[in-house]
Amino acid sequence: MRQALRWGLAVVVTAAVTAAMVHYRDAFDQVHVVLVYLLIVLFASASSGRVLGITLACVGVVLIDYYFQPPYGEVAVGKPFDWVALIAFLVTALVSTNLLTRALSEAEEARRRTIEVESLARLGSETLSAGRAEDAPSRIVEIIKTAVGMTEGSITPTRDEVAPLWSTTPEGQVREIVIPLRVQDRVVGVLRLANGTPVALDAAQKRFLDAIAYYAALALDRVRLVAEAERAEALREADRLKDIVLASVSHDLRTPLTTIKALAQSEALQGSEGAAAIEEQADRLTRLVSDLLDLSRLKSGGFSATPELNTAEDLIGAAVRQTRGLFDGRPVRAVIDLESPALVGFFDFTQSLRVLGNFLENAARYSPPSETVELAARRDGDELVFSVSDRGPGVAEADRGRIFEPFYRSPGSAPDAAARAGLGLSIARTLAQIQGGSVRYTPRPGGGAVFELRLPARELQADALEAIEQTA
Repeated sequence: MRQALRWGLAVVVTAAVTAAMVHYRDAFDQVHVVLVYLLIVLFASASSGRVLGITLACVGVVLIDYYFQPPYGEVAVGKPFDWVALIAFLVTALVSTNLLTRALSEAEEARRRTIEVESLARLGSETLSAGRAEDAPSRIVEIIKTAVGMTEGSITPTRDEVAPLWSTTPEGQVREIVIPLRVQDRVVGVLRLANGTPVALDAAQKRFLDAIAYYAALALDRVRLVAEAERAEALREADRLKDIVLASVSHDLRTPLTTIKALAQSEALQGSEGAAAIEEQADRLTRLVSDLLDLSRLKSGGFSATPELNTAEDLIGAAVRQTRGLFDGRPVRAVIDLESPALVGFFDFTQSLRVLGNFLENAARYSPPSETVELAARRDGDELVFSVSDRGPGVAEADRGRIFEPFYRSPGSAPDAAARAGLGLSIARTLAQIQGGSVRYTPRPGGGAVFELRLPARELQADALEAIEQTA
């Protein structure tokens, strides 16, 4: 519609100017006529483009020949000298139109590039300078709307796949745009733009929109990362405060528990029937407090390990002797792989003994009285592996990933008769880690559980091994 008005205005102006010059034809020189029509062609080219300029140039040739070259009122090819002027006018008009149109096109392209660069610069500034990460997407939407001429826009976080949409009119103008925002092939959100009146977007603007949408995706992903970092920091702080409270409470409970046990023992000597139960409960609470203190000290780095060269045979022997009272005559079988190289490791003997004691205590608690518990040692590459195997119920598959977490108990498990809080395996894992080792659970074929302690192994010559055994 606007283009038609421009063409109509050009026709009216050309007709009016021609009529005026015809009226004063005797006062006009032919050069003046050519210059006037050339100005009309240039203005038309500047306002409506190359097609209108060329059209008016051709019309101008006919008008000059018909009205301003004698004999007037006819178009003839034999008028002397006049064709030189007409051809010169036509060539000048065409060249001027082409140059002017190209200059305007380059100026428009430069303007668009300037807008793109400014938009990208503002986008980066808004993304980096936003006081809160969640404020950046809304600011970016405003920049995108301004850059493409849309009045409505939004950025919505989502991880679902969203189909891109370009809602266009029959004339090719855009009414609504939906662009999925991706970062490294991951959908992080969706950008929606709309306008009440359809907007014409050329190829350059569409490419720019795709580029700027990527920055919007980065801003949205930044919001997610900041939120996760804040959540992780909050969890670390909560965990730190929990450890402080546990350490303080556990330490303060030791004195009253010692007093309660002493009073219970005194009452038992005087024949009190409930004294034994009080003493038993005090012992259970003492064990719990001791575990809490150990866990707190492990997390704060209060426990240290002093790795030394030790043999697997010595550690197994000490573990069997230490836990003999737990099994009350039940069979415990020690197995050492004699076909492996010398089973020597670099570990803290005391801390490793505590880990194996924890494993054996669990086996004694959950294994049937008639079943044998096996304590074995073997070499596995660069690791010395101690394993405790039982024929108990094992660990449900859903719980295997969490059994070494502190305070974790299976949701379906019965209350612990010994009032344990689920700290033993967590403490065992940490004691192994501070020595450069690890713990692991695997189900035992045929039913049961296998808990492994893996420690760094060492290669020794025969004389060095003999010296260790003599020292032991």
